[in-house]
Amino acid sequence: MKKATLSQEIESFLQKKNGWQRLRGRKAIHKTYMFADFSAAFGFMTRVAIKAEQMNHHPEWFNVYSRIDVTLTTHDAGGVTEKDIALASFMDKIAPKQKA
Repeated sequence: MKKATLSQEIESFLQKKNGWQRLRGRKAIHKTYMFADFSAAFGFMTRVAIKAEQMNHHPEWFNVYSRIDVTLTTHDAGGVTEKDIALASFMDKIAPKQKA
């Protein structure tokens, strides 16, 4: 994919108001997910881990009880790529709807 087209795809994805944002000071995107409890959060992480392994594209994440902070970037490409958008879209698809 051409760089300009990828930039447009990333901007389009971020403008969907789905909670993903550019991470200040890094070429990465970030989102916080909240769950009912630790078990729900861990179940989500397990499903994402399986998908990430299939994609050979692994998130940076941090979990405390029902909260998961996720950062996505493609290290060997030096920034956000279609892999990050694909994994972010998968996460949004399987996550419970977030409260506004």
